[in-house]
Amino acid sequence: MQEPRLCGQEAAIRAAMAEPGTYWSQHSTLQLDQLRSGFACALHMHQPTIPAGSGGELISHLQYMLEHPGEGDNHNAEPFAQCYRRLADLIPELIEQGCNPRIMLDISGNLLWGAEQMGRSDITDAWRHLACDPLMQRHVEWLGTFWGHAVAPSTPIPDLRLQIEAWQHQFASAFGLEALQRVRGFSLPEMALPNHPDTLFALVDALQQAGYRWVLLQEHSVETLAGGPLSEAQKYLPNRLIARNGQGERREITALIKTQGSDTKLVGQMQPYYEALSRDRLPLGDISVPSLVSQIADGENGGVMMNEFPQAFLQAHQRSAAEPGTAAINGSEYLELLDCDPAAFPSIQAAGQGELLQGLEERWSAQQLQERIEAGCNVEGASWTNDLSWVKGYESVLEPMQQLSAAFHQRYPRALPSDPIYQQALLHLLLLETSCFRYWGQGTWTDYARELHRRGQELLSHSSQSA
Repeated sequence: MQEPRLCGQEAAIRAAMAEPGTYWSQHSTLQLDQLRSGFACALHMHQPTIPAGSGGELISHLQYMLEHPGEGDNHNAEPFAQCYRRLADLIPELIEQGCNPRIMLDISGNLLWGAEQMGRSDITDAWRHLACDPLMQRHVEWLGTFWGHAVAPSTPIPDLRLQIEAWQHQFASAFGLEALQRVRGFSLPEMALPNHPDTLFALVDALQQAGYRWVLLQEHSVETLAGGPLSEAQKYLPNRLIARNGQGERREITALIKTQGSDTKLVGQMQPYYEALSRDRLPLGDISVPSLVSQIADGENGGVMMNEFPQAFLQAHQRSAAEPGTAAINGSEYLELLDCDPAAFPSIQAAGQGELLQGLEERWSAQQLQERIEAGCNVEGASWTNDLSWVKGYESVLEPMQQLSAAFHQRYPRALPSDPIYQQALLHLLLLETSCFRYWGQGTWTDYARELHRRGQELLSHSSQSA
């Protein structure tokens, strides 16, 4: 089995990501003072890794779909595979037509690894072209994410950093450190933002330590510092996400806001472009800036994405090229061209923190916070779908996940990348935290989670005995 690259190059990656400078504005052909508005579209692509290969081997769910075409919607496996690679055709086509296309890509570590495992060079070569070709670098922005598609609010705090760093290792191994240096925006799996102060603080701190400069957030997962909903204008401007802990420490990171819930058709039919046509410049501090309509959607799921998106993507960019005033623009490009002090951005916090922290001083105790939680304050966080809890009913997944995390960190208080058991235990920990084991409900998927937990515990037990 081809192993993923999850650890071992921490120093080199940290050094590369600590490099200051701009990566987009120096190549951009856009002039913000000539734009009323912009639209920033991202595609999220993910396939979980499951213990369902020959003899229980870890394989990509995409491979399982291809090998079991008669089950459920598995007949879509090859169309999905083509969705993963098709931007390498669509972007050059638009450039040849004189258009100026943009797209952001959020591809999970599971899927990056899975395509390699399967030997799908058509997919991996397409991604390499989009990540490394000098011309594509002007048009395609990659977003960082968690390697194992974990749900941040219910992921053990020490594992947030592991998930972030593992994805950087996977990406750098596939496309090089120079390509990784350009990855400065971050996309949270399931758009799940923690609102427990300790978890949120740890997340923002880990993102900053990893070199990320901004994060894409769902509008319903955040609120103003006064505890209310964002203003209409705020949704189309960069904001500052504020994170605080009980020791009085504070971290903040720039946030772009995804609006209008989770409807995949928003990107599948290029709604962001048509909404941006109706928007105008907005005041930001002492200046005015183009409003930015930001959206993300699955890159493959559903008939709209599989069938309608390519033509809609082409048409929106063709029309944009012919009608000045509204342009496609990627997140980092927009922020670099603004060249604005983030202190001028409106401040926001995770939804529910206003109620949770109301009346508390700058410093608070764990007991004070726990009393608020027990009084009914919700600390599940929020995601793209707030009608789905990522916690309730999933004790059969969450408790083993927490157990494995605790056992992992007890056995390995510091990273030991040279230890093959460490690497395998880390892999199983990251995999167990994958959201799919909850999203798809009880049954086969929770069985997969139990098996990953069993294998992870067995690895750690063996490691302890041999230590």
